[in-house]
Amino acid sequence: MSGVDIGAEAGARAARARALAVLRVRSRALAVALLPAAAAVILLAGGTSGHLVGAGWDAARWAVSALALLVLLLAGAVALVVARARPACTPTVAVAEESAPDLYRLVRDLADRLGVPAPSAIALTPDCDSWLEDRSHASRTPPGAGASVLVIGSPFLWWMRVGELRAVLAPVVAGAGPSAHPDIAAARRFLRGLDAAVAVAAAPGRGPVSRAAGAGLGWATRLLLRGCRAHAAEMERAVASAAAERAKAVDYGLRIVAQEQVGLAYAGWDRLLTRVALPAWRMGRWPSRLDVGVVAALTELSRRDRLAEGFASRLGERPACDLLEEPGAIDEAVSLLAARLFHGGPDAGPEWASVEWDEYAEEVVDRTWRTDAARLHRVLDTLTVTDPSPGPGPEDPQPTAATATTSAPDRTPTSDRTPTPGPTLDRVLDHLAVPPATPAPAPAPDPDADDTTPQGAALAAGLSAQLAREEAEPAANKAAPTTAAPPPEPAAGLWDDHPLPLLPLQPPRTGREILTDHVTAMVCCAAMDTAGAAPGLDWLDGPSLLFDGTRAADLAPRVRTLVETGDPEPLRTWLTDLGIRPEKPVRLV
Repeated sequence: MSGVDIGAEAGARAARARALAVLRVRSRALAVALLPAAAAVILLAGGTSGHLVGAGWDAARWAVSALALLVLLLAGAVALVVARARPACTPTVAVAEESAPDLYRLVRDLADRLGVPAPSAIALTPDCDSWLEDRSHASRTPPGAGASVLVIGSPFLWWMRVGELRAVLAPVVAGAGPSAHPDIAAARRFLRGLDAAVAVAAAPGRGPVSRAAGAGLGWATRLLLRGCRAHAAEMERAVASAAAERAKAVDYGLRIVAQEQVGLAYAGWDRLLTRVALPAWRMGRWPSRLDVGVVAALTELSRRDRLAEGFASRLGERPACDLLEEPGAIDEAVSLLAARLFHGGPDAGPEWASVEWDEYAEEVVDRTWRTDAARLHRVLDTLTVTDPSPGPGPEDPQPTAATATTSAPDRTPTSDRTPTPGPTLDRVLDHLAVPPATPAPAPAPDPDADDTTPQGAALAAGLSAQLAREEAEPAANKAAPTTAAPPPEPAAGLWDDHPLPLLPLQPPRTGREILTDHVTAMVCCAAMDTAGAAPGLDWLDGPSLLFDGTRAADLAPRVRTLVETGDPEPLRTWLTDLGIRPEKPVRLV
């Protein structure tokens, strides 16, 4: 027996020992539940044999028997919920064998080389991770019959080469060996049942009886989970150790190189989602080729990062996405799943639709900037009308009928609003740079809008309130009855589970961040309308302002200076150098 086999066997033995410890917790719980029944049997048997007689023994028999019956009923109810509760499945995109025969062949060959059972199916997730997931509870497959699904991070398929993917999947597939042991499988089923029962107990009840039952169920299942926690963690650690030892026999040297690509993929994928996809999702558009985009983002990251030198040579090898028959359809389904998971998907609004990368600058960047600029001027109109300070100065725009009607919060849908005539960047700069003569009765400043001037804090609070109203409109429209048919979803047959959870990528923006974004949008609109600039896409930083095809990278610090200190001079100097006319009206939405 080789050293690899010895190490794998040692890890498997440790995992089985921890699995038995988990099962012993279950056995102890069963013994505690049966203890009152055993005492009742003893008392009843003693009474029938003439040994335990008398009024006291009769009362004890009745009391213990009633207690035993109650405990058995409660224990049976808990056991029934644990056994029948359905653990949540990870939202994934299923990959049928006919749509990826080469990928299935690679995984089965890998399982044969490792001497472990092959996964029964393959699915993709919009994340940089891979794992085996037992879904016997979600199908009619009996436990232990091999219902494990190999979940692969979709960025790996598009960025990695075939050999790198095989090396990365080797320890994952090797985990099917110890996982197939009956004791480990039983322990995992018990733990998944407890987790699912906790979720059932935490579900909101409809009455006092259901709430009391949920509280009792939650107490019992959490008590069992606390007893299993340490053993379960050690069991999973031992399973991973055994799988890693077994996988050393397959592509071990290549796996070291492939792990570097895993870190690179994670960095590029995170930047793509937060800087590129998130602005599109907020506009009600979802990029339909996220995995293609991650290749472009990672290529750009590799070009900028000297730690990734030599990446060009590996790009000549066969990419792992070639293992799919129709990578475009799979990429589209994964992209929609990512939008649903990280932003909320089609519930974000009635105009939710896909967008191609060549349309991103026009459909997302330009629309985002002009929508934000229009919102900024609507809120600024509100603050101007409610400000009791003296009339406009010689450089301020004269009041109009449009501005005079904005003293109340504007709840008109964005598509039905008429832009304020003559919105200029100068107006925004003057408002943020010059404090009002007397305090204006503006909305209460956002506590998150720290490091801003008073007038900036008031404007940030107004923008935050306006955004909250606009975000509440789709929810209200969704709650209203409608007879319109829902928009078709691409590759709907690839979905595994409904409904999908919501996992926000970032915490809510602070008032200062919202104000900074809106001022930046106004500057970009002025640059496009008066200086010939164009909207663009940077694969790592998202929406970008381009002058003659070159990205303007020095705008952000000047906007932050204006927002945080009220000093407009750095920004005005930048505008003058680039020929941007802040006094000229700009086109909004």
